[in-house]
Amino acid sequence: MEHPAPTIDDVFDRRLTFPDSTAQQRFARLVGIDDAKLRVTKLVAALIHPEGIRQWANKFHKGAKSLVNYVERRPPLVILSGDVGTGKTELAETVGDAVARQENTEVTLFPLSLASRGSGRVGEMTKLISFAFDQTVLMSKQLREKSGRAKGAVILLVDEADALAQSREESQMHHEDRAGVNAFIRGVDRLSEQQLPAAVILCTNRLSAIDPAVKRRAADIFIFSRPNDAQRLAVLGVPLEEAGFKSKEIQEIVAITGPSNGTAYGFTFSDLTQRLLPTLVLDAYPSHAISFERAKHLIKALQPTPPFNGNT
Repeated sequence: MEHPAPTIDDVFDRRLTFPDSTAQQRFARLVGIDDAKLRVTKLVAALIHPEGIRQWANKFHKGAKSLVNYVERRPPLVILSGDVGTGKTELAETVGDAVARQENTEVTLFPLSLASRGSGRVGEMTKLISFAFDQTVLMSKQLREKSGRAKGAVILLVDEADALAQSREESQMHHEDRAGVNAFIRGVDRLSEQQLPAAVILCTNRLSAIDPAVKRRAADIFIFSRPNDAQRLAVLGVPLEEAGFKSKEIQEIVAITGPSNGTAYGFTFSDLTQRLLPTLVLDAYPSHAISFERAKHLIKALQPTPPFNGNT
C-alpha cells in the first residue's frame, strides 16, 4: 500500500523568520557562551551568505580568490554537540536572528520535527528526510537571484540529531535507518553542490552516535560543556546582585553550583536559568526577600541534572 506523500507540517514543527525580536532576546540571554555565539554566527553567515565574505576579502585582501574559495567550498553543515542544558539547542534556534541582523538579510528557520523518524513503516523515514531537504532546496533556490546573489537564506535545524543520523557502523542498525542516514548525507551534498543560500545545523547529545560520513561533512563541530566558574558567574552575577547579595556571597553560590560535595558535575546553564533562579524567587514570594542562607539550602536540595551518557 502506497503511503501518502508527507507535507510540510509532517516534517517541520514550525517555521520562524528572522529578524525576530523574541529570538533576539533569547539569543542575548545566552550568557557565558559568547565565544561560541560569535563563532557560530560567523560560520553560519559565511555558509548561507558567501557574498559577505567576498565583500570582506575585496576590502581587506583584494585578489585573495583562493582563500575565499576554501571558505565557500565547505559543506553547509554545522554540528553542535554537548550535554543536556548547555545551550546548544537554544543557540541553534536563535542564531538565525543574529545572522539576519549581521548580514542584513532575511533568514528562515526550518526545525525538523522528531516525528520525522516516522512510525516505523519501511521507507517512511527516508521519505520524510528527503522531503525536508527538498523543501530546503526549493525555498533556497527561490531566494537566489540570477546574479548569483541571495535575497534571503534558509537554516534547516535537526535537533537530537543522533536519532536521525546515527552511525551506519552500528551492527544493530536497521536497514531503514541506514537508508535514512544516506538520505541525510545526500541532502547535505545537494545543498553543497548547488551552492544554495542554506545551511544545516545538527544538535546532538551523543556526538559518538553520529555517522562518521556526517561528521566529515561538517564545516565545524562545536562542543558545549557545562558552565565553568566564570560562566556561572556570568549567569548568576547580575540577578543575585540585584537581589542584594554581596560579592563574597555570589562567589560562594558560584562555587556550590559547580562540582561539589562529592558530585563530579555542576549545574547546567538551564539548571541555573530555568530551575535555580526561578526557585529562589518563588520560594521568597510573596512574603519575604531572597536570603543567602536560604539560597544555599535550596541549591543543595535542587541538585544538578545528571550528565547524558555517551557524548564523546
